[in-house]
Amino acid sequence: MTDAESPSRSGAGPRAAILTITEVIEESHDTKSLVLSVPDEHRPRFEYRPGQFLTLRIPSDVTGSVARCYSLASSPYTDDAPKVTIKRTVGGYGSNWLCDNASVGAQIAVLPPAGLFTPHDLDADFLLWAAGSGVTPVMSILKSVLAAGNGRVVLCYANRDERSVIFAAELRELAARYAGRFTVLHWLESIQGLPTRAQLAGFANMFTGYHSFICGPAAFMAVVSEALTEVGVPREQIHLEVFRSLTGDPFAEVVDQDIDDGGEVAEAQIVLDGEVHHLRWPKGRNLVDVMLAAGLDVPFSCREGNCGSCAATMVDGEVDLGNAAILEEQDIAEGLFLACQARPRTDTLKIEF
Repeated sequence: MTDAESPSRSGAGPRAAILTITEVIEESHDTKSLVLSVPDEHRPRFEYRPGQFLTLRIPSDVTGSVARCYSLASSPYTDDAPKVTIKRTVGGYGSNWLCDNASVGAQIAVLPPAGLFTPHDLDADFLLWAAGSGVTPVMSILKSVLAAGNGRVVLCYANRDERSVIFAAELRELAARYAGRFTVLHWLESIQGLPTRAQLAGFANMFTGYHSFICGPAAFMAVVSEALTEVGVPREQIHLEVFRSLTGDPFAEVVDQDIDDGGEVAEAQIVLDGEVHHLRWPKGRNLVDVMLAAGLDVPFSCREGNCGSCAATMVDGEVDLGNAAILEEQDIAEGLFLACQARPRTDTLKIEF
């Protein structure tokens, strides 16, 4: 990055932090990892859970910048600094720009960690499924379970060929170190062809009590989900990472809006960072807008229902969910909703972030 492209000079917005690239790692012929240094003042905001992602601001000659989400391959239990992994994609401006230009010492604007693809209990047994760069958040979960949990882990990792395998050396080392708890199965399309539902069902049938986390191309996730369902794995044990392209600019400065509560209004009790707040929530507005207007530092990123940064739990009350496609059925059953999308349906609500 040149000095002219420095994010500190480009108005990256107040919610972003400027992180420094301390290491660039060649993971495979078309994949690189960036290790990022987080300034001390931003460390609390950049604590993350296994399987989450970061949103990076990438310079663009056409639009000024683009925002792209990249999963963390590091583990909060084993790594001193966060690491994101980027694979080149055909026509992928952000990934290609980073692979060509990211260098040690360069700075980049980054939003705090987000995402719901993360296990609730590291002591469970896990059947992890990944294809291509979908191994990135799976790697974060894998390392975290092995280091901080006591369950068993099986990884089924699909790639086109041997040279496409990301983290090959690290996976070998982990398999040797945790031989009694971790098994990795490599599926190479060049040798075995594309995996079928029947093949994957036969494999999954040995691990029906495990929690499955799946990340990769849509077709891969669909065939794995079908295989797991076929062998009777309960829906609540199947977790998919659903990435959706951002259409807006999550780095843009948020303009305060006047919230008109002349219509129907709900009374909301909101617990945020351990503090209780009482707000009037107009039934035609989303909760992120209402909290911002009240001066609260609500967690959010895309404001499009695509990232999960603003996920909150409904303790009492009911909302219209809006665009909640990234939430799993089990999440919704447990009261999770997206604050940037939801509108109140009941007159009183109790909510926790």
